[in-house]
Amino acid sequence: MKPDEPELITHLDIVEHSRLAALPPTLAAAVTQACAAVSHNINGQKLGRKGRVTRERILTAAIDLIEAAQEPVTLGRVARHASLGMTSVYNYFTDITELLLATLEPVMATALDDYLSVIEERWPDDALFEHCYRFVRSYHGFWLRHSRLLHLRNALADQQDARMMQHRIESSRPIIDLLVRQMSDEPLGFGPHTSMATMLMIGIERSVTLVTDRELRRLVNIGPDISEDRYLVPGARLMELAISDARSGGAGREPMALLD
Repeated sequence: MKPDEPELITHLDIVEHSRLAALPPTLAAAVTQACAAVSHNINGQKLGRKGRVTRERILTAAIDLIEAAQEPVTLGRVARHASLGMTSVYNYFTDITELLLATLEPVMATALDDYLSVIEERWPDDALFEHCYRFVRSYHGFWLRHSRLLHLRNALADQQDARMMQHRIESSRPIIDLLVRQMSDEPLGFGPHTSMATMLMIGIERSVTLVTDRELRRLVNIGPDISEDRYLVPGARLMELAISDARSGGAGREPMALLD
């Protein structure tokens, strides 16, 4: 079929549209937008409406399967969940990492609404902790909604998967940049505020990883009756102290000066 020929809407298209509609509206819109931005499949063939819908079906099936299934996610399981053959999936993705990265794209596109917007405006000094806590809770909420996908990404990154390591770094940079802006006018780079913001981000992500991973909670004896605030509140307090110290000029001192 040529790309510009009319394409019939099949029963499976209707089923997959209902799956897409079952996603949160912002995520569903992000999936559609991400697929619309892809003009060709990996074989260089131009995508028409049917091709974009097929890609939507694959991403939606991947999101659904990752968040619901206990078994390892494979291209074969995603293909079956999307009611597609493996050939169709291989027209868009060469391996599971490539599919996971494509699935992460619309998920991360919702970050602005979920938590980045919370940190965009400069926080007043007299309400610093409240704003820090709101950010940490928002970030935790984002992780809770997409915990299996984000934990899978981090597990692959910890196994030295270069593509997942790069994604993890890139997804943290907007937060680090905004934290630096909360501290001072220092350009994002290798200055003391960037270093402090990076350490804060590492600590917050690790604490959120802990409280959103049920198996990890079990291993360290954090029962369901223990609130995530046991870790989120200290994270917000450390963020408050770091920003306050930076605004007062403390974090801008040269490292060797701290040893004098």
